[in-house]
Amino acid sequence: MIKKKYLGILGSEGFVGSSIARYCRRNKINFIGITRKNNFKYKNFNFEFLVNCAMPSKRYWAKKFPLKDFDETVKKTDFFLKNFTFKKIIQISSVSARVQLNTIYGKNKKKAENLIKKEKNYTIFRLASMYGRGLSKGVLIDLTRSSTVFLSKNSKYSFTKIDKIAEFIILNINQFKNKTMEIGCNDYLKLDDIKKKIRSNSKFRGPIDNQVLKNYKVNNFFGSSKDVFIFLNKIRNK
Repeated sequence: MIKKKYLGILGSEGFVGSSIARYCRRNKINFIGITRKNNFKYKNFNFEFLVNCAMPSKRYWAKKFPLKDFDETVKKTDFFLKNFTFKKIIQISSVSARVQLNTIYGKNKKKAENLIKKEKNYTIFRLASMYGRGLSKGVLIDLTRSSTVFLSKNSKYSFTKIDKIAEFIILNINQFKNKTMEIGCNDYLKLDDIKKKIRSNSKFRGPIDNQVLKNYKVNNFFGSSKDVFIFLNKIRNK
């Protein structure tokens, strides 16, 4: 049971953070949403759980601005660890910390994870590609707009609904002590198959990028990657 105001969500207005906040509101779980504007208020607050959703998720931006991505990913994580008090920290990371170590984005996610692993009590949740309320960028948006996708058509993605990710994180917030977990759908879709299914006119130009989870199953808790077509139909019909 999460005690009143003992849950802090860093980056509570971002894509993942806002979804976790919505889940907490729906289920009457008290939390403190921490943003750039108010973070100074909570440096001395004793959190039971601190969920770090504040790192950027823009891979192209990271490539273009590597020093800024380092600051926003690694330095920011270090800042939180040194300036906030908590019994357990939950780091929201990316499978890129495993599959994209040849990129700035993946390297910085991995460096941030290494900082977290020095703590006495932590869980690192690595997420694959997500969809849902608030999605404004990424390969799914490019495909719906028939924009160029700078990846190979054979890239495999485990697309997962963001609300299921948020639910799983809160339900398991006190589980998986000192472990790194890759969570999301167990199956995957090829980008070219999505293009054909939604009749996109996108062109593919780039390397293979397989955002597929590694050997982890949660009894189909997350559903299937094919559920993404329901979401795509909704946004295409707006």
